[in-house]
Amino acid sequence: MLNEEDRARAASLLLEAERSGVPTTQLDQAFPDIEIADAYAIQQINIDQKIADGARLRGHKIGLTSKAMQSTVGIDEPDYGHLLDTMFFQDGQTIPTDKLIVPRVEVELAFVLGKPLRGPDVSLFDVLDATDYVVPALELIDGRSKYPRRIVDNIADNAACVGIVLGGRPVRPLDIDLRWVGALLLKNGVIEESGVSAAVLGHPALGIAWLANKLALHDAGLEAGHIVLAGSFTRTVAVKRGDTLHADYGKLGSISVHFS
Repeated sequence: MLNEEDRARAASLLLEAERSGVPTTQLDQAFPDIEIADAYAIQQINIDQKIADGARLRGHKIGLTSKAMQSTVGIDEPDYGHLLDTMFFQDGQTIPTDKLIVPRVEVELAFVLGKPLRGPDVSLFDVLDATDYVVPALELIDGRSKYPRRIVDNIADNAACVGIVLGGRPVRPLDIDLRWVGALLLKNGVIEESGVSAAVLGHPALGIAWLANKLALHDAGLEAGHIVLAGSFTRTVAVKRGDTLHADYGKLGSISVHFS
């Protein structure tokens, strides 16, 4: 476990890497005693700093929702990060890459809450009841520490989240079977990935329930109006300057972004 001074120093290293576009040393090398609790504390330090600087909290993201991904980093549950208003991009927007290090894109569903959710004991049905609508989303991820990264790096680095793009057609959560939302992800016109949302814990709403119950351990919850990214149901696709990404969600529409 790290002391408060080391947590603050680790947070500063990640923040500088984000500002400069130059990755910092892996945190478990710089701070051998770091634990998962430290990583979440480091994440919170930087989120609090950004909010103090004027950013606004708009929701959360859930990551590592598949058993395969969890096993690769040595954990048995997902992780989470925060969504700030400065991280939102528009469908069709051109996204600059000059400060990104290893940018990648994931295909997800975003839940927009109409009611607050606070654990413990939040269920899938509680999530569906609290959700105003579900909308297609792309998550832009990046790594501000060097690879290969450990789970503590990913968590401390806001669960690797740097951006979100919403698009397509919003739907009420009971109007369709959310398990069977499918998507194709194309890069420069070529299909790179495809999947269905049941790949997220069997049902994407289960990720939202997990997060509400996890946050309850810290006397926190999800608020009405918050947007929650439920987790990727495809593998990540690397992007670079000049690439155009197009996600086709069938009846739920599509999202496109260009990288410059």
